[in-house]
Amino acid sequence: MIYFNNVSKLYNKDSLALDDVTLTITTGEFVSVVGHSGAGKTTLVKMILADEIPTGGTVFFESINVFKLKNKDLTKLRRRIGVVFQDFKLLPNKTAYENIAFAMEAVGKTNEEIESDVPHVLELVDLSSKMHHFPSQMSGGEQQRLAIARAIINQPELIIADEPTGNLDAINTFEIIQILKKINDLGTTVILTTHNRGVIDSIGKRVITMEKGKIVRDDKNGKYVI
Repeated sequence: MIYFNNVSKLYNKDSLALDDVTLTITTGEFVSVVGHSGAGKTTLVKMILADEIPTGGTVFFESINVFKLKNKDLTKLRRRIGVVFQDFKLLPNKTAYENIAFAMEAVGKTNEEIESDVPHVLELVDLSSKMHHFPSQMSGGEQQRLAIARAIINQPELIIADEPTGNLDAINTFEIIQILKKINDLGTTVILTTHNRGVIDSIGKRVITMEKGKIVRDDKNGKYVI
């Protein structure tokens, strides 16, 4: 599904974010990317979205070279990917329902589709009772579950979760990881970046370890080993 071919990213002569990374992620995998802060995890996932341009090498999404896409085609590609951020990035003046509806409106879904699908996805992340609440009326864990609901509402083929539990306590972290595992079980590819040892050890799936921009380990059923 995703192929990194000798990808490097040099921000300046003293900042090598990615160093000749070659990597394949297949459809339906749950892949955790781990490493200390500055190891290159976020730069790696930004490459898939073409939010960063490599100094060398390229990234393929299926057979598509993401860096050769025109803006219109890049927008279409990004609609096939759902992204969950550490800081939620919710719209503060919209309710839970409206945050998700907005994501559907952006891709041209009808009012009937919105009215049908939004309650369903809120139920999936256990937020049915918070449908008409604003983000400020929700806990951090609830806000992150809402962010996941928004990311999956348009049925993406890939979910990128970049440090999604970084601001959460242990209980909410566990709940978020269970939701991501459930999404993966339904067939969606998941890429998770984290430095949380407990999260990684509880998943029992493929773990890619990065250090100074390089992949130093790639374990099929890995643990957090740094």
